[in-house]
Amino acid sequence: MVLPHEPEFEQALAELTLSLQPFLKANPQYQKALTIVQVPERIIQFRVVWEDDQGRPQVNRGFRVQYNSALGPYKGGLRLHPTVNLSILKFLGFEQTFKNALTGLSMGGGKGGSDFDPKGKSDAEIRRFCVGFMTELSKHIGQDTDVPAGDIGTGGREIGFMFGAYKKLRNEFTGILTGKGLLWGGSKIRPEATGYGVIYYVEHMIAKACPEYSLTKPTTLVAISGSGNVAQYTALKVIELGATVVSLSDSRGSLIATTDKGFSKEVVDKIAGLKLKGGSLESYKDFASETEYAYHAGQRPWKLLPKIHIALPGATQNEVSGDEAEALIAAGTRIVAEGSNMGCTAEAVEIFEKSRKEGKGKGIWYAPGKASNCGGVAVSGLEMAQNSQRLHWTQEEVDAKLKGIMTECYKTCLDVGSKWSGEDLPEGALPSLLFGANVAGFIKVADAMKEQGDWW
Repeated sequence: MVLPHEPEFEQALAELTLSLQPFLKANPQYQKALTIVQVPERIIQFRVVWEDDQGRPQVNRGFRVQYNSALGPYKGGLRLHPTVNLSILKFLGFEQTFKNALTGLSMGGGKGGSDFDPKGKSDAEIRRFCVGFMTELSKHIGQDTDVPAGDIGTGGREIGFMFGAYKKLRNEFTGILTGKGLLWGGSKIRPEATGYGVIYYVEHMIAKACPEYSLTKPTTLVAISGSGNVAQYTALKVIELGATVVSLSDSRGSLIATTDKGFSKEVVDKIAGLKLKGGSLESYKDFASETEYAYHAGQRPWKLLPKIHIALPGATQNEVSGDEAEALIAAGTRIVAEGSNMGCTAEAVEIFEKSRKEGKGKGIWYAPGKASNCGGVAVSGLEMAQNSQRLHWTQEEVDAKLKGIMTECYKTCLDVGSKWSGEDLPEGALPSLLFGANVAGFIKVADAMKEQGDWW
């Protein structure tokens, strides 16, 4: 068997193509738009040379995939992680294009980053890398062209170093990056936005599919993977609302709550501090009781828990396999919503979608990341708007706008999924949010492209 050259990108493209089949059958002229939209407008690859603390030169690869600008300036994060390659960034930029469309804001899609690993590096080494990276990237971005943000490995520290380098190189103070510090152009609740947005979206799903598992009830069990920014704020919002968080994880293993209390806010806050220092959940005994938590090395949470009502993958792509999807069904899971991008494998999604069709009260209702985790980029868009107007909105104002965006995104996915899933559903069965998100995002981008002469 010949392996795909770009497996992550080809997986994302195959998912979109499959979702579009009922729509394309009724509107065959849009096939040309699908052919064209899957090709990035521009791919930039460059060398980043930086000096380590021993004075030795080091080199990494830098990328920016400027995927689609039909709806606005390219918008998407910068990922710093040793696994970064062109396939992953193309898949992320492709997904970002339709995710941004679902926010209703004027943003195109893009993604970038480097195979640089910030873990184990000193602040000085990270600063020197960021300066080298931005020295090249600054030639290709601008507030009306391309506005990058943070992503895995790129937090407030890295954004600050990159912004400072851009300001010196270009001699201008503009909203060239989002995720900035509050003192110099950042937005309230930007760090929280992806995690909070997932929960605002899921609340609508619960109200329609399984109100008995309201997030205001301590008896509702929520499994979360990851322990970075997205997972932390997803967990904190669940705890704030009153439901029980039963898991978090990282690349080395999973931390499972072993009592009915679940994770506490204090433990999540300590995990946040641990992750900021590059630590692992393996050291949980330093901040949590062995009688209340158990660590499972080398395992993800999905097979470790006998009962899960809501599952929220929040780590990275393809973190829920087909076997794990079956385990979630066996555990009584009713909703899976991605906090990560393409968090579920194609096999897992197929299992969830088959399960959904069984009818009300059974199976899993699945929300793809391009819909359920669009809150992060939505608040990035709000940060751009504040920067353009030299305004600074309150936390309450930003949170209200975020809730409104997630509500409209959910309604769009539900309505379009009901119309274009191409399914004969049994009484009470739920429409496909996957089809709804993909078709709605595609139509919006394709129509803008047509009006601009990109296809005809």
